[in-house]
Amino acid sequence: MMLAAPAIISTTAQQQQPEWQSQYAVGLNKLDPHTYVWPYADASEVEKGTFEQSPYYMSLNGQWKFHWVKNPDTRPKDFYKPSYYTGGWADIKVPGNWERQGYGTAIYVNETYEFDDKMFNFKKNPPLVPYKENEVGSYRRTFKVPAGWEGRRVVLCCEGVISFYYVWVNGEFLGYNQGSKTAAEWDITDVLNDGENVVALEVYRWSAGAYLECQDMWRLSGIERDVYIYSQPKVAIRDFRVTSTLDDTYKNGIFKLAMDIRNNTSQPSKDYVIGYKVLDPKTDKVIAAFEMNTAIGANQTIPLFEEVKIEVLDDGKVIKTVEQKLTNAIEIDVPNAVLWSPESPKLYHLNIVLSNGGRVLDRVKSYFALRKVDVRKDECGYNRICLNNQPIF
Repeated sequence: MMLAAPAIISTTAQQQQPEWQSQYAVGLNKLDPHTYVWPYADASEVEKGTFEQSPYYMSLNGQWKFHWVKNPDTRPKDFYKPSYYTGGWADIKVPGNWERQGYGTAIYVNETYEFDDKMFNFKKNPPLVPYKENEVGSYRRTFKVPAGWEGRRVVLCCEGVISFYYVWVNGEFLGYNQGSKTAAEWDITDVLNDGENVVALEVYRWSAGAYLECQDMWRLSGIERDVYIYSQPKVAIRDFRVTSTLDDTYKNGIFKLAMDIRNNTSQPSKDYVIGYKVLDPKTDKVIAAFEMNTAIGANQTIPLFEEVKIEVLDDGKVIKTVEQKLTNAIEIDVPNAVLWSPESPKLYHLNIVLSNGGRVLDRVKSYFALRKVDVRKDECGYNRICLNNQPIF
């Protein structure tokens, strides 16, 4: 669908307001938030942890075409259409705030709203922000989908754009986002062309969300964090969540893992194998591992794991097998854990693999620490913040 006109938002004045004037327009058509699941092509990439080098990751950082206006009414309303001519536009670096690149004025304030000022002819009135003085940056660039992405899902990610933006690909309206410091993603698989593609963002300096961003800092605008696309198999690891702590002896670790697998096809998927390995941060030896078979219905996301058998290893030998019946998480003990501290920031490695018919389809990697922070009373009865049973404050 196309964005034909701003949505009508009810206000006390019963005026028509665009989405960026509403505290309720947090986002539209965005994918659910999740842990980073950048896909790796092979095991060597996983070991290096260099997702930027993966053939399934493509950065859109760099030079974009850019047009800037002081008043939203004078913005180029049809700029997102591939046929729109941008040859006379300037170039701007992404990521980067436009105030740092010759457009508008960076404003520093401590505790007030920068737009609550006679300079902008505006008095604070949440959720409304200035209209005529609200700068708009229109961004465009082209890209080609890398070879080898055929038959895979493609996702566009904007890590951080301040303050509010609409986004299009090839003239198709994807949605909008108002969370300027949080990543937003859209599935763009069905709007891509075989050749050149056009991505466009219409960015507003202020929005209703600006009322939540009144901190002691410079007030800046634009695409200020990475923009990229990545591709996943149609059946892929959608999300995972790690929780880690220590037992009461502060010697043994407790590791919990929950995971979601997503089938983005219209057909049920079966005979998939999901597995993970945990590697010791000192020796790189596998200390815990498991695999299990799973089936996923069409266009469904399933939480794992309902019933699993977990092998706990010590020096490569299985020291015990744990059977658990859980809805979406597993828990294992890590004896004689390598503890994390600022002086020795050791991290365990977590590798997750999804395969089918012996062929690996999806790989992700993460790190986690085993440590425990709590508050305990000292010998004088004062509360002390402790890390791994040692007072630090």
